[in-house]
Amino acid sequence: MWLKYIFDRVVSFVGIVVLSPLFLIVAVLVRIKMPGGPVIFSQKRVGRGGRLFTIYKFRTMAAGQTGSSVTVAGESRITPLGARLRRYKLDELPELWNVLKGDMSFVGPRPDVPGYADCLEGDDREMLRLRPGITGPATLKYRNEEELLAQVADPQKYNDEVIFPDKVRLNRYYLHHYSFWMDLKMIFATVLGKHIEYAGETV
Repeated sequence: MWLKYIFDRVVSFVGIVVLSPLFLIVAVLVRIKMPGGPVIFSQKRVGRGGRLFTIYKFRTMAAGQTGSSVTVAGESRITPLGARLRRYKLDELPELWNVLKGDMSFVGPRPDVPGYADCLEGDDREMLRLRPGITGPATLKYRNEEELLAQVADPQKYNDEVIFPDKVRLNRYYLHHYSFWMDLKMIFATVLGKHIEYAGETV
């Protein structure tokens, strides 16, 4: 995966430089519209090999909010500006720094909080061989995850019993059928909001 490694470092660096004005605009909006808390949200996530790393995002919730790791569309803890940032994935721009550092890749499993990927057993643990990604097959399939969870009676249970196992399946398939060209296809699908065929289904 040497091509993937070089691509991640070069493109993340260029992205940070080129998008720096957008970083500044979003940071100012967060400071003005969501006072009383930090501009950047940081949290420990599980990375490659089960190693913990700190992920960085623009804050989308009101200051001092805690609760379930599962986020549902329409939650009161998400501010109006935060909802817009989430909708257009602008809250994830600081993750380019995680990619540049080598904690993450552009394509891979979304990094989970402790208690999910690090607790996998048997063959499912091979998913930890992958570096977490900003996007990936599971991310594309569940791009409307928050809206989906808002439609079920028990979002936490549905996530744990339906969504997370399906994400593991897709990420294991990605591990065993890796293609740099498919990585590029998934990146463009994410940016353009398109669907692609992957693992015999539309994601």
